[in-house]
Amino acid sequence: METIKIGIFGLRRGATFIDSIKVCNGEIVAVCERDEKLIAEVKNDLPKNTVFFTDFDSFIAHPMDCVLLANFFHEHTPYAIRCLEKGIHVLSECTASSTLAECVALARTARNSNAKYMLAENYPFMLFNQEMKRICDGGTLGKIVYAEGEYNHPMDWYDTAAVRSIRPYETHWRNYLPRSYYITHSLAPLMYVTGARPLRVSAMAINDPLPADCPTLSHVSDIAAIITTQNSDGSVFKVTGCSAFGAHGNSYRFCGTNGQIENLRGMGDTLMLRYNAWQVPEEMKEVNCYVPDWNEEDREDAAHAGHGGGDYFVIRHFFDCIRNDTDPCFDYRFAACLSAVAILAHRSILHGCQPFDIPDFDKDEDCKKYENDTLSPFCYSDGTMPTIPCCSVVDYAPTEEQTVAFNKV
Repeated sequence: METIKIGIFGLRRGATFIDSIKVCNGEIVAVCERDEKLIAEVKNDLPKNTVFFTDFDSFIAHPMDCVLLANFFHEHTPYAIRCLEKGIHVLSECTASSTLAECVALARTARNSNAKYMLAENYPFMLFNQEMKRICDGGTLGKIVYAEGEYNHPMDWYDTAAVRSIRPYETHWRNYLPRSYYITHSLAPLMYVTGARPLRVSAMAINDPLPADCPTLSHVSDIAAIITTQNSDGSVFKVTGCSAFGAHGNSYRFCGTNGQIENLRGMGDTLMLRYNAWQVPEEMKEVNCYVPDWNEEDREDAAHAGHGGGDYFVIRHFFDCIRNDTDPCFDYRFAACLSAVAILAHRSILHGCQPFDIPDFDKDEDCKKYENDTLSPFCYSDGTMPTIPCCSVVDYAPTEEQTVAFNKV
């Protein structure tokens, strides 16, 4: 098996892929990271000849086949473009783009590059989602007409250490993250299982301000975005983006004309597969509850990988595409569509639930419409500040009491 030479940009998330890269016969030849503490933590896990950089352009000048982009959530696109222009394959962490202009630029560059682009979205590869795809593809549920995706990630706002660890300073992206923007874990599995592409989106927010005395610098008081999409196959999806109501977990449901399948909330990998009483397939029951299993090839490697085995499959699929010169399932079209749904869902919230059409970034007319649309709720590393509100309550900001609590040692 051909060894894939890969560079990692950003160790905080990138380091979690090290074991999967090794298992899939990848060699980490370069790392770009400024935090010496992070480097020290993983140095013994890397090959002795791994070269370390603090400058991205010097990093991608080092010989490598591909780059894993694991830098800030909202700053992937400019680096992806620089890699693609140099013919370096790109595996980009989520999300692909933070503005519609970036979606356009990414799509244009990817189309004209001989390198491959893949979004490192791992939730579709979780065991229960792979099993639900198998069932839906098998056809016994009939036509899939409706699906739900929920990614629920609440936290204890009084746990100062936890809050500071993922939101260390005021302009950090998490403090300005609209609830619709981290949509990949809720929407991507639905697109993966059904093959449908969202064409139109509308959304509304659930607003519940944070406790007045909790330690936070967050500018977002929404706890969820409830998002609906109309899709290319006539189906409708309902997803939450990244929500913060109880309890923690992710769940998915696919409803067909003959029945439905869903993973049971709080029950691990357990699935419930149900059929209409008059449409039960042979050797099946009307209601079937079971835990699927990995095949022999994947069982051990997937069991030790993060995100329910998803991190392993992301690396394996990406490396297979490079070795076999095939297209990734989560290519630039898939990635740009996800980003556009996230961006326009938030715009829908800010405009009273107004629906928006999702651009097709392979169409020149759609690209021209959005090529200069740089509206963003984020603060960027180059000093660029937000140009739209990040919350449905547009003037929401952390209180003085919250700020004091956050900064208290």
